[in-house]
Amino acid sequence: MTHENTMWTVGRLADLSGVTVRTLHHYDEIGLLRPTHRSAAGYRLYTRDDLVRLQQIVVYRRLETPLDQIAGLLDGSDDAVEHLRRQRAVVTARRDELDELVVAIDHALEREMNDTPATDEDMRELFGDGFSDEYQAEAEQRWGDTDKWAQSRARTATYTKADWTQIKREQDASNDAFIAAKRAGEPADGDTAVAAAEQARIHMNTWFYDCDHEFHRCLGQMYVDDPRFTATYDDLEPGLARYVRDAIVANAERNG
Repeated sequence: MTHENTMWTVGRLADLSGVTVRTLHHYDEIGLLRPTHRSAAGYRLYTRDDLVRLQQIVVYRRLETPLDQIAGLLDGSDDAVEHLRRQRAVVTARRDELDELVVAIDHALEREMNDTPATDEDMRELFGDGFSDEYQAEAEQRWGDTDKWAQSRARTATYTKADWTQIKREQDASNDAFIAAKRAGEPADGDTAVAAAEQARIHMNTWFYDCDHEFHRCLGQMYVDDPRFTATYDDLEPGLARYVRDAIVANAERNG
């Protein structure tokens, strides 16, 4: 039998098309898809033309076209091209609506995620060794009874990962400004370094607690008195802790 003369039983056609045998029987009963041949024993035999017609039926059914309308389209009593154009317009409009819905869902999901306070895992991801249970416990022991600590805890309690990401970005930018000024040979009491110190104070005042120039001066002194703070800065640039302290002092004196 040649390729053009290939015929399939109803079961084989069902396997090829993904349409159930029961559905094929129904299509035969209503005249939508009748097999071109039958065997001597009366079994349905479908040709390649029948397969092509079935493929067209499947397309129309995916477009939710009623069976009686499909019959008219395939038999030529209706304008198949015009019908397909209308169906294409409907499907395209539906696709655009679904795309808009996906965007709306993504925005809602982003809002929900951004409204979730950052977890300890988020903080470790952002700040590494700078955030640890041991450090947090020690910080609370040293400053837990102060108003600044209470104010900072109240502000940061609801900060999301996006907030902390912004905080980390600003901290890195502040450190980069100090490093660039120091490497350029700018004096710690010069305009460039003092401006960096003021930005660092504003950052602290914005995100954590009220930080006036005098309190910022105290923080700057701690950067050189506490070896861990000193190491944090000096690991970025040798001598940076003292340079930052001096810039903070100069800024405080200018605004004293």
